[in-house]
Amino acid sequence: MESLDAYYAIQDASGAIIAGAGIAGDVIKCLAVDQEYRSEGLLVPLISRILALRGGAPAKVFTKPEYQAVFESMGFHLLASSSLAILLENGRGLQMYCDYLRAQALPGRCGVVVMNANPFTLGHRYLLEQASAQVDHLYVIPVKEDVSEFPYAERLAMIQAGAPDNVHVLQGSEYVISSATFPTYFLKDLSKAAETHMALDLDLYNHWIAPALGASVRFVGSEPFDALTNHYNTLIPNAVIIPRYQNISASRVRKALAGGHFSEAASMCPESTWPYLMAALAQRALQRELDTPGKPGLVGPDGPGAHKDMDYSTMMRGIRALRPYWSRMATALSADDLRSLGIEAEKAMLVATGGVNTHRGAIFALGLALNAVWCGGEVTDNEQFISSRVHLQVHRIFGNSLNNNDLRATGIKSARKMAEGGYSELFEDWLPFYAENGELKTLLHIMSTLDDTCVIKRVGQERAQKVKREAAEASVMPHLIGQLCERYAAEGISPGGAADMLALTIFIDSIIS
Repeated sequence: MESLDAYYAIQDASGAIIAGAGIAGDVIKCLAVDQEYRSEGLLVPLISRILALRGGAPAKVFTKPEYQAVFESMGFHLLASSSLAILLENGRGLQMYCDYLRAQALPGRCGVVVMNANPFTLGHRYLLEQASAQVDHLYVIPVKEDVSEFPYAERLAMIQAGAPDNVHVLQGSEYVISSATFPTYFLKDLSKAAETHMALDLDLYNHWIAPALGASVRFVGSEPFDALTNHYNTLIPNAVIIPRYQNISASRVRKALAGGHFSEAASMCPESTWPYLMAALAQRALQRELDTPGKPGLVGPDGPGAHKDMDYSTMMRGIRALRPYWSRMATALSADDLRSLGIEAEKAMLVATGGVNTHRGAIFALGLALNAVWCGGEVTDNEQFISSRVHLQVHRIFGNSLNNNDLRATGIKSARKMAEGGYSELFEDWLPFYAENGELKTLLHIMSTLDDTCVIKRVGQERAQKVKREAAEASVMPHLIGQLCERYAAEGISPGGAADMLALTIFIDSIIS
């Protein structure tokens, strides 16, 4: 069974399944009819029922060639075919995309590059430079399917920013390497099924996409490590293979990011890609904080902690909602722009979580850090410079309101006050501690030094000071951590400010490591 959103079945009087069909996205697939019932016309009522449940929305069908006539009788038309499978649809999606392509077409010798750019590297740029020199016009079609580490919107933006000036970057579509035409591409599964998917994808490209653009050649990069992509490249008619540039690959960039090594990842990418690498690292920092188990009072993979209004899935929705804002906050040109983006990000978070504040503090802290690291177009790993930039932006954003902060008079060392000080505690204490001790111990260490306003608002300043002492004890006596988890869950104590600072520490560590 393939991965499906739903599977629908017809049963006989005894309850045995005699016909069935699944749907994934807008693609109907996995059709089967019991051999004894194939003369009873069960496909038509089954598919009609599925289409009715979709409210009449257009659909595609991935099925065997012998079912073509049945689906054509129901208003579907053929998109692509191979010896073992066909792809049909009942809407005008492909025609509309081809109309868009024809509107972009230019006279002369034209070529096409289809790329995922997950993310866009110096290797991708080299491919486009070499290919564009061989044609009058070069079109790039990004893979639109959103199953990559970098979302389609980011990949499209990276290609647009990093491509040479004489390259035309088009909108992607579900008709060029997608889960409809080529699902095994994303599984990297070189199998009999993959052969069929390749045949369908290439048939669709050759009969629809290339003619719409007037393209006579397709350029691909050499692929020594991915057997599926390498085999696919050999099947493309009129393909020109461009040798790999300095052994750079997107997978190597992603591996560097997974290890928290920005400088290594950045060395393989043009500068226009760097803000998106930073966005990936910001998300990684939030994810690593969330995925740390055993955190007293906090949501984690082992439970909701002291929270009744959020759990792991709520936090994940918040993290995903913030992803589009990190690169924009990094490249914000003014404090006002940064503040506006922070407000937008918070609204998006609240929509995604149903009004639950999962990451307001992280938006503030990571937004400042991203902007300080990017610093107008040049990434810096100088700790003193990052600290001073954070301090400057805090004053530009808040101005004199910092002097009126009610917490200042109490001597509380809040997250905002730490930001005003350029997060000196982070650079002087938390970062070196994190390098030696990892996430959980660093969280406890931060809890022991930070006046966490999340705790103060919940249980008061006196209990918050006791929390700091308890965290300090647990950091050197790990057997106490379990007791804190139980006690804080019962008392409603959640050190959310410390969690935000842990995420910030993880992010800064990935920049300077």
